[in-house]
Amino acid sequence: MSEGEPSGLVERIAERIRGIGFSCTLCGDCCRGFPDDNNLVMVSPSEIRCLSETCLLARDEIAEPYPESIALADGTNLTLGWAIRRVQGECRFFRNGSCIVYESRPWICRTYPFMLDGETLLVFPCRGLGGSIGRKEALSLARDLVSRKVAEDEEEEKIRKVLISPLPKVKGRLIVDSDGVTVL
Repeated sequence: MSEGEPSGLVERIAERIRGIGFSCTLCGDCCRGFPDDNNLVMVSPSEIRCLSETCLLARDEIAEPYPESIALADGTNLTLGWAIRRVQGECRFFRNGSCIVYESRPWICRTYPFMLDGETLLVFPCRGLGGSIGRKEALSLARDLVSRKVAEDEEEEKIRKVLISPLPKVKGRLIVDSDGVTVL
């Protein structure tokens, strides 16, 4: 594949997106959450670092441990990953109707309301669905979706490697991500 030329997968995803239609309405629902949604935006350590460089905030100001945990027999609670910190139910970066870190936003935000499960395009509720989208925009979104999937797969593989290593023997909460283990 030459530089700038879309792969067959990217082409297929782009055509599917064009068939569905999508045009962001800037409503902010994805930043505020929906009534039946907890509005969690999972973020990797590399995305947290990028956001930290962009807005000069510490990890704990950007992200919080994913709220679900696994209780281990020794009393340890194991959490897999991080989510963007929320303030009163909204993304902490959503201000006055817009994203203050738009250029550095995480993959999930870049590709919503779409996600890849393998090569299958999943579509989530969004006011922008059915809107007009050009080929160029659909290809860009499809490329981002494929890049997101690659990044998520790499993150999962690194987490697997962390989990096959002995975990610290501590009571409390362990956050496991691609960088290793954080003890809280």
